[in-house]
Amino acid sequence: MKKHIIITIILLVAVVAVTVVYFKNLNTTTASSTGKVMESIPNTAGLVFEFGNDAGFYDIFKDNDLLTNIAGKQKMQELDLLRRKLLNAPLLKNYFNDQHIYVSIHGQPADSISFLITVAGSAIFSKTHIAELAKQAKTGLKITDTKLGGKNGYSIYLDSLKKTFYVADKGNNIFSGSFSKPLAEQSAGYKPAKGSINYLQIPDQQNNNSLANLYVNYEQLTPLFDMFFKSTNNSVLKTLRMMPGLAALPINYRKDALIFNGYTNIQTDKRLSYATLFRKQQPTVSKLKDLLPSTTALSTCFTLSDVKKFAQDLDQFHKNAGLEAEKNTLFKKVKDESGVSLPGKFNGQLTGEFAVVTTRFDEKFAIIPIKDPQSTRQLMVSISNMATDDVGQFRYNKLPFFLLGDAFSVFNHPYFMILDGYLILSNSQNELNSFKDSYDNDKFLNRTDGFQKFDNLLAERCNVSYLIHFRNVYPLLKRDMKPSYSTLFNPDGQIGDRLQALSWQLSGADGSYYTNFCLTFND
Repeated sequence: MKKHIIITIILLVAVVAVTVVYFKNLNTTTASSTGKVMESIPNTAGLVFEFGNDAGFYDIFKDNDLLTNIAGKQKMQELDLLRRKLLNAPLLKNYFNDQHIYVSIHGQPADSISFLITVAGSAIFSKTHIAELAKQAKTGLKITDTKLGGKNGYSIYLDSLKKTFYVADKGNNIFSGSFSKPLAEQSAGYKPAKGSINYLQIPDQQNNNSLANLYVNYEQLTPLFDMFFKSTNNSVLKTLRMMPGLAALPINYRKDALIFNGYTNIQTDKRLSYATLFRKQQPTVSKLKDLLPSTTALSTCFTLSDVKKFAQDLDQFHKNAGLEAEKNTLFKKVKDESGVSLPGKFNGQLTGEFAVVTTRFDEKFAIIPIKDPQSTRQLMVSISNMATDDVGQFRYNKLPFFLLGDAFSVFNHPYFMILDGYLILSNSQNELNSFKDSYDNDKFLNRTDGFQKFDNLLAERCNVSYLIHFRNVYPLLKRDMKPSYSTLFNPDGQIGDRLQALSWQLSGADGSYYTNFCLTFND
């Protein structure tokens, strides 16, 4: 199946592109059945795309060839044929008027990704209509009854595609279908646990006014990512994917970008992750994006309105994770050997921002604005072995991790340098020199072509901001991704050439996050 699904790094482009063509020309919907239908979707989906397929939706997208260019013309033609032959068949289409369509993405065995289509028929729909369609001649369809996951279903062979589409009757006029038989069987047999909430829902009134919605189960993103990468320990959006949260994001349509805005609710009944520590901070303007080197492939910028509260929350987080004893032992050793009470001194120098950056050359930097460069330098010298007058290496392991959290775990015995009002950490002197070269010579990402246009689409204030720059990240994807997927992001290819940058921003809002997703394309 993986050869038939074109994806982006988190599949959003494919979801929208597949949906637009797949169900084009179906009719308008309401959100009355949203709850029942979404409850029937297996909880293995990391992403669910929903839209009310009214004329306005298709009028907006019909002249936009961007999605087809990204997803692939051949694939779109295949899906359009399925729509015309089956879902838009005269015997069936009227019974699915005024319904919402749900496209969910699921990781499957054998390193494959499959999508599931779920829809509710109207109350007057009868399974005899499918039987009548099966009897018609020259439809290009071969429809046979079958069993899927212990429930009645249909095996639909499409002559033109030479592929079988499996449809499960889930009861209550809810149907789900997939080209993957195992996924169709999983959907047919799926029963949600009592009281479980797998997808955050949008109120019906708001839903009816929304052109389309994206639902995210963050913890289910990792199984999807694992299908693409050679190792399950890949770092792309790692702290985001570990977050126990559910998001509902209505689309904010633009012709030159994919933008979704909405809320992420944190599931506080589950073990909290590092990314949840910022949800009670007030959103703040970040200036660190202006210091990202022009070679930046991945970055995560964090902003705080209350440094003291963050330090307290991080201490509690480490305590809950069983790390309190190790942390206390390390800081005691630092104090005994250097005379420095490191946490208090270090936190006192923080201005409320810090960032972690990975470049196209796999260089890793931490950028930490500081209040007093001279005092910070003295503090760093006291815990380091100096290599030069300006560069030293920490004598102690895991200090950045315990001082600033999970995002800094890549720096064990880092080297440091003070550049004006910034503490820079890296894993080698060469990397520090590389950052200094970018800093001294004004070689920043915001000076590159098109970045300012992308930046103008982002929220000005937030607490956590993830960035992927596709041209720069390709060398890392080529190394770490399975070849069948990494080639999709080749900037010299038809798809990779169109992708510019992706941002996922989280802004604290009453213990949850207001969320902005933005994916932009090259002109």
